[in-house]
Order: sequence, then structure tokens, then C-alpha cells
Amino acid sequence: MYIIKRSPNNPLVAPSAGKQWEARGTFNGCPVKHGEKIYLLYRALGAPDALMVPGGLSTIGRAYSTDGEHFRDRRQFITPEEEWDKYGCEDPRVSYFEGQYVIFYTALGGVPFGPGNIKVAVALSKDLEHVTERHLVTPFNAKAMALFPERINGKITVILTIDTDLPPKPARIAVAQCDKLEDLWDLGFWQHWHDNLEQHIINPLRSDQDHVEVGAAPIKTKDGWLLIYSYFQNYYAGEEHRVVGIEALLLDLEDPTTITAKTHGPMLAPEEIYERYGIVPNVVFPSGALVTKNRVDLYYGAADTVCAKASFHLPDLLASMIPARRSALVERAKGNPILRPLPEHAWESRAVFNPGAIDIDGTIHLLYRAMSQDNTSVLGYAASKDGIRISERDTEPAYVPREEFEQKRGASDGNSGCEDPRLTRIGNTIYMAYTAYDGTHAPRAALTSISVKDFTAKRWKGWQKPVLVTPDDHDDKDTCLFPEKVGGQYLILHRISPQICADLLDSLDFTKSRISRCIELLEPRPGFWDSQKVGIGGPPIKTDAGWLLIYHGVSKTSTYRLGAALFDLENPTMLISRTVDPIFEPREEYEHDGQVKNVVFTCGAIERGGTIYLYYGAADTCIGVAKVPLSKVMSMLLPERI
Repeated sequence: MYIIKRSPNNPLVAPSAGKQWEARGTFNGCPVKHGEKIYLLYRALGAPDALMVPGGLSTIGRAYSTDGEHFRDRRQFITPEEEWDKYGCEDPRVSYFEGQYVIFYTALGGVPFGPGNIKVAVALSKDLEHVTERHLVTPFNAKAMALFPERINGKITVILTIDTDLPPKPARIAVAQCDKLEDLWDLGFWQHWHDNLEQHIINPLRSDQDHVEVGAAPIKTKDGWLLIYSYFQNYYAGEEHRVVGIEALLLDLEDPTTITAKTHGPMLAPEEIYERYGIVPNVVFPSGALVTKNRVDLYYGAADTVCAKASFHLPDLLASMIPARRSALVERAKGNPILRPLPEHAWESRAVFNPGAIDIDGTIHLLYRAMSQDNTSVLGYAASKDGIRISERDTEPAYVPREEFEQKRGASDGNSGCEDPRLTRIGNTIYMAYTAYDGTHAPRAALTSISVKDFTAKRWKGWQKPVLVTPDDHDDKDTCLFPEKVGGQYLILHRISPQICADLLDSLDFTKSRISRCIELLEPRPGFWDSQKVGIGGPPIKTDAGWLLIYHGVSKTSTYRLGAALFDLENPTMLISRTVDPIFEPREEYEHDGQVKNVVFTCGAIERGGTIYLYYGAADTCIGVAKVPLSKVMSMLLPERI
């Protein structure tokens, strides 16, 4: 689990209308250190030229910075001079290697642009002030060549993307090795290499409808070579379905054609305005990286218009990629499932799942959704002293449908009733928000309450008359009351599909008015594990650094996973950080197979003694519990450590 932190100074380099050579775009920047300075080489797109390149001529600009964020002295560094790059120089990758700066770039040798004139070239420099020589590298269609920072088994090693402009033939990433740098602009070397191409290919594609391109130069880690690259989901399905993200994989230290681990989806995708709008909307493209201790600063092009930067903690990323470390974050109880349906109880004979949880005087109380054979949902009660083993379980429901809005009105075997409770204690009162469904109307959220004394004594007649709190004309559920007032108001979280929302209320008297606003807290992220919809888990947990919210996300494969987000202590509607990867996902058989396959879904998490006890429904059939140290989750969510 890890987070990505975008620079607050983004975009770092933007087009300058006063400079014709970079009037349209300044993007795909690659950084390199030179003395005390950080130099950034970037693609500069000039104003349109009706006679030369109507879309604007690309050259390579250069700027420098002392902090990696504020760049100055912007000037052209590589301009078209040869027949093979006379129509443009694009997307530089610069590395300091054996005493000089090696700069690979895409060379455009003709118009209209096509596979016959899009190739890789190289420029060499001793000081990043002057180019000493330049050469055409590939005799075939290729882009995005990057140099490994050191020899591997004595060999100079590069990685590149070939066949980038031959749709529907997919682009491929390949590795080449040679003895001396001059081999890279030797035609005979490439002819021999290409004759044995399949030996050099690495394939991270998840679908033949996707597309890849090399991003930043590989980073050496103890676990392997980290390659950050561009991944285009649904590349051939049209722009409305395409998702352009940044992903990463690990290559074997001795054999870089072998993939040993990879991210399970994007680590970064277009979300910010400068990433979503520009010359080519909805694009983030990795072009270079710098490593400082455990922090990686990733430089990328946004919407083919500006240069931007995002940072992440390298050990966290590696832990999320390597399966053994990934599964070690959250520990399932050995006795899972801790609750199963009971055939002898008609009201919970079909399924038990999605428990809310509250800790009172050393006992963790669970209210869980229970289904009968006719798919009516009621709420059952169970308790645990140690957080793992069930010490008490009632034979009768703790809460049943009482109002018209939750009585079965649809098919006799259709879903209806009281679902997915979330419990919040304020003073001496426990508030329960739940989904009320009659089988006909859209699901709505209802709220009821009970005194702490009645609750702990299980005097269930003490439940107050429930009221609907969300509008009638929206699918609005996944609701809870915040455990503290915010600025003198109650904060209520809810979900208008597909996003998590909030509303601030002066009163909890919903007989006069209901929730009327959607203050956006979290949205689905295209291409990610939570791309289809998101919803809250249980009420947020207060920590010294912010409010920790466990939430569920649904992917395009309809798999339910859990993630974590951190919100500001004083203003809980302000997001601080959000996990890129899920913290918990279906893995066991009871999580994969049930009423709804591939589901882990929580309505309640308890922090006790520095450990989070995560109570969850598995495959909408049974209930499990898992533990995770609060310190682990918080350390990964804190942006200050990046």
C-alpha cells in the first residue's frame, strides 16, 4: 500500500506564449543531476507552422533548478539538424553514463508522421550546455529509449518501445545490450538484434487491446530494476474508453528481460485539471525520475501540455508489488469466517454479512445484516471480548423492518429490509444508519438511535422510530454519522452512486428535511481497482494525523476491495491522501465464492491498542475479521514522509 503525492507547484513548466518554440506545449520532462543543479530536458512544442509542421515543431528544451520544482533559464537544447529529425525532436530521456550525458529522443524524419519516419536518435553532451555529437539509433520504428544507469554483466543495456506506430499491431517493450556505446548507432548491431527480437521482448500487457511505452530510465533497487512506464488501457477501443496511466514493474537484476513483479493497475492516472485538459486530454506520461534516499520524484507530462511531478515512498511501492509483502499488511483471523448463516434460524439461514461494529467497555458489539430464504434482511447481534472470537450471538434479530419504506413491496423473494448498519456513538446515544429497501424504490438511508444503556442491555425495544435521511429519487446509501461535530454541525457521510459525499447539518431532525448536498469526498478513479464506484466502510477513526476512512471500491470486474483515505482533522471534508492500491482484497475461498463473488465489504472497523480490527462481509455470505497495525496504515498515508 502506498500513496502518490503530486507537487503543490504543479505544473512545474508550462508553455510560454512569448516564446514561439515552446508556445503550445512544454511536457515529458526528464531530470538529471549536474553538480548542485537539477537539469530538466523536455519536449517543447512550438506554434503551428503551416509550411513545415502544422501542429507545431517539437524541439528539446532545457532548464535548471536547485530544488527540482522551480525551473529557470529555459532555452532550446536540441533542435532538428539532420534529415532523420528535421520534422521534430521529442521526449528526451537523459542519463549520466560513464563520463557523459546520453540523451535518447524520438526523431521525426518526415510528414505525414508514420512508422517509416519515427525512430530513436541520440545526442551526447559533456556538460548539458553543448551537444558534442548526435546519431540516428534505430533503423526501424521505435520510441522512448532509456539507458540503464550501469552495465549489467558488463553490458551496456537499454530499454525501448518498438512498433509504436503500427496499429493494430501492439507496441512492445524490448531490451538491448551491447559492449560499447557506439554499437547503438551501428546498423549491423540492430539488424542482428532485430533478427532475434523475441529473445529481447518483455510483455506487461494485460490485454491485446492495451498499449505500453517505456517511461523513465530504470531505477536500481535491491529487489530488481524498477521500470516506470506508460500503460494505455483499451487503447484500440476509442478515446471514450481509453485510460492512460502510469504503472511500474520489476525486472530481474541479472536478466532485465524477466519480469519479477508489477503493479496491478495504475499508480497515477489523470485526475487534476492540468492532466485532464490540454493538447491531448487525459494523459499522464512518465518521462524521468530522481531518487533521494527512499523518495522517488517522478516527472511526467500532463495532457501533452505541461511538465509535472509526483512523489512516492520507494519501499512502500515495492511492498505493494511483491506478493509476499503485499499480503503481509493485513492479517486474517485464523478462525475465519467468525460468523456463518445458521439454518436453524430462519431469519439468518441464507447469509450473514456486512457488520457494523462498536467498542463499549471492553466488548466489541456487532450488528450484522442477516438474510432469510426469501431475501428479507434484518440485523443480528453478536459480540466479542478479544475482537476475534465470538463470545455471544443472539438467537433473535436485534432489529427488523418496521416502516413502510423497508417492508417488502416487490417480488415475494426479492431483496428488501434493513441492510448494512453503521454505528456511531455520540455521548450516551448510539446512532445507527442503515440502508432501507422495499424492493421497489431506490435504496435509501435511514437513521435510528438507542441509548447506550439499552444497547448494552440488548433492550432492542429502545430503538427509536427510524426516519429516511436521503432523497427519494436517488440511489443514496452507505451512510454514517460522523463521531464528532464539525464547526458546531453534524457531518453525515453518504454515497450518491458512484461517489462518496458529505453534508453538514444543524440538526438530526430529519422529519423536517433530509440530506440535500453532495460535498464530494472521494470519486472512482478510471483504470484503478475502484474505477466503478466507491462507498464508505464504517465511521472514520480519529488519529493524531487526521480522520482515517476505510472505504470500499468496485472494479470493472465487479470485485469489491478495501482502501484507506486520510482526511483533515479540522476540516474532515478535505482529503489529505488516499491509497493507490487496496489494503485488503478477496483472497480466500469464502471471499471468492458466495451470493456475490469476489467481495470484501466492511461497515465497521475498531481501533484497539494500536490495532485496527476490520470486520467484513465475505462474498455477501459470511463474516470475517482481519487485523492491521494502525501505525502501518498511517505511516503509508502520511505525505510528510515522502
